[in-house]
Parts: sequence; structure tokens; C-alpha cells
Amino acid sequence: MPRKSKLNVARLGVIDYQAALDLQSALVAARMRDAIGDTLLLLEHPHVYTLGRGADAGFILDPPADVPIHRVSRGGQVTYHGPGQLVGYPILKLEGAERDVIRYLRKLEQVIVDALAAVDIEAQQREGLTGVWVGGEKIASIGVGIRRWTTLHGFAINVATDLRCFEHIVPCGIAGCRMTSIAGLGRPAITVMEFATIIEHAFATVFDYRATVIVEPRVIWNTLAAVENGAPAQG
Repeated sequence: MPRKSKLNVARLGVIDYQAALDLQSALVAARMRDAIGDTLLLLEHPHVYTLGRGADAGFILDPPADVPIHRVSRGGQVTYHGPGQLVGYPILKLEGAERDVIRYLRKLEQVIVDALAAVDIEAQQREGLTGVWVGGEKIASIGVGIRRWTTLHGFAINVATDLRCFEHIVPCGIAGCRMTSIAGLGRPAITVMEFATIIEHAFATVFDYRATVIVEPRVIWNTLAAVENGAPAQG
């Protein structure tokens, strides 16, 4: 299978969860009709809990009253997003042999494993489970959505996350699941944006892109506006 030409990468900073959902929906629609190319959004969210489409609300135990809860169209159970966590939303058109959900999930896990190896953290995939672990603790969660073989939602990696926020839920619906972070593993100097650079390179390697192109946030938002207004988008 020939290598893909390029991956657009946009680092969006801190984005409200609902705004990110709206942005993903618009970009997926644009990607479906080839108005934009494959795009990886890298960002952080303010505090929020999310439930997958079939998730059990009973896995949310005692959430703080001021933290919103969203039920969304991804797979998986309940998770937490917040400051200090790197979130990645790939908007990719899967074609040919890539039209395999399990293969896609395993490749996302491999991206994270490879990126953590670059900062001397030995992480693993676990058979029968989705996500990435370091020893007996989970460091990254994955929950994806696919519309007509175009991807949305994605992964969340704890870089310097306040792990106490996971105490209000049963993470990923796994009883006894303990979470960890890059900072908690003795690397507090690594920032979210520094790790985003490592993820970007690992993603391009695992998914076999020839090059990555950094796209300014304003271009992404302008693309959204163009799509909403019915104009052709570029990228």
C-alpha cells in the first residue's frame, strides 16, 4: 500500500469540549467529501467527564457539581478529560485495508506506546482491552467514532493530569483501574505541548505519512466557518 502524502496537524490549546465536538463534526463532513486532508487535532480540555454511546452512567460515582458530563458517539465507557492531559482527535479517511476498526485501535495504541518510549517510559497494550498501560496502571484511554469510514474522537494521554479527578468515576468501566501519568512516573518537566510534538511524529510513522504539516489554529477554525457556509475548504 503506498504511503500517504501528508498529515495536517493542528495544536489548538485549551478547547471547550462541546466546541471540540462541533469542530470534529464539521471536519468529518469536510473530510468525507475531500474538502480537507487527513488531520490530527491536538489539544486540552477543561474539566469534563464523558460517556461513550453505550456506557453505563453508574460508572460515574460522585462527580463535582461544576464539572459537565457529556454522552457522545464514541465507543468505550466513562473517562475524564482535563488540564495536563493531551487529547488527540484524528480526522482520517480510512481506505482499503485500513477499514478495520480493531486495526485502527491497535495502531492508535502503538502510537502512544512509541511516543512514551521516546521519553523512556515502557508502556504496553493489553489483550482484550483498549488503551495503554504502564505496569498495572493505565496512562492513556482511547474511544473512537467512525462515520462512513471517517474517524473522530480519539485518545487521551495523562501528561501532568491531576489523577484525583479519576476518583469520581470507574475509569473506562474497569473495576479497580488505577491511572498514572508521565509526571507521576517521574518526568514532571515534560509539558503537554512537548509531548504533543512526540505524538505527532509517532503518529506519522505508525500511520505511514510521508510528512506532517503544522496548521495554524485560525486555519482550522476558518475551515470550519467555510464548511458551515458551504464554501470549499482547503488542506
